[in-house]
Amino acid sequence: MSARKLNPHTQRSHISSCKRLAAYVKRSPDTATADEIRLFQLHLTETGASICNRNRIVTGLRFLFRVTLRRLDLAAEIYHIKEPQKIPLVMSPDEAKRLSAMAGNLKVPVLLALGYGAGLRAGEAVRLSVGDIDRAQNIIRIVQAKGRKDRHVMLSPETLHLLRQWWKVRPARYDTGVPQEQRWLFPGRKPGKPMTTRQLNRLFHETADAAGIKKAATLHALRHSFATHLLERGTDIRIIQALLGHDKLDTTARYTRVATGMISAIESPLDLLCEPRRTPRKRGKASQPA
Repeated sequence: MSARKLNPHTQRSHISSCKRLAAYVKRSPDTATADEIRLFQLHLTETGASICNRNRIVTGLRFLFRVTLRRLDLAAEIYHIKEPQKIPLVMSPDEAKRLSAMAGNLKVPVLLALGYGAGLRAGEAVRLSVGDIDRAQNIIRIVQAKGRKDRHVMLSPETLHLLRQWWKVRPARYDTGVPQEQRWLFPGRKPGKPMTTRQLNRLFHETADAAGIKKAATLHALRHSFATHLLERGTDIRIIQALLGHDKLDTTARYTRVATGMISAIESPLDLLCEPRRTPRKRGKASQPA
């Protein structure tokens, strides 16, 4: 896994999957049989594992048998379940405004602005450094994000204003000897580390409760809202694709299903069918003005 440069989180997930299989068969996973592999997958279903969690586990097992052990016969017994396609949960502009207004301290509205105003993921927002903010071009550089890809997103004047305010009060106790361009914008509790996404998620839910938002919104809903509201304002979908860092346009196109502003503006064929027929103008003399 290290040779293939898998993400540390992915490596931990794969190891956890192998431990789970070992606990089921009560011996080393490399001695498992095809029948045990099939029974283990049935066991996951019977114990109520979600489709997402089940697919995560079998992904780790497939890596074990296909790559590590070269047991292609066992890897062939592992299958994924197609996940149901769900419409992304989107917040309204009013809810996003209420969320920002109820933020407890300055750090929270800055992070919310990066999510809703630039479409950043939680991990991308907390790992921003000073050098990622390009004030000359009004862009934010996202370095080696999901899929090991770099991209640029817009830096709005409001976001820049919030970042400047935050920089004045930002804790700097761990910045001694660190060049300014390499300093974290949101330092964590451990020296030399940024704040964690868990801490950011906790702050988001506390703010959402204070704002009275009842829907089951998550921090990622800000990214969904960013894309949907841009689409409703007429932004080209390929530009949104580049801003979000999607490889496939199909991934971005799902926001057309939740762009309620665009959907409600579509004229129904029933309205056209029931539209009163205009009285045709009589030929001959032109109608005189009243």
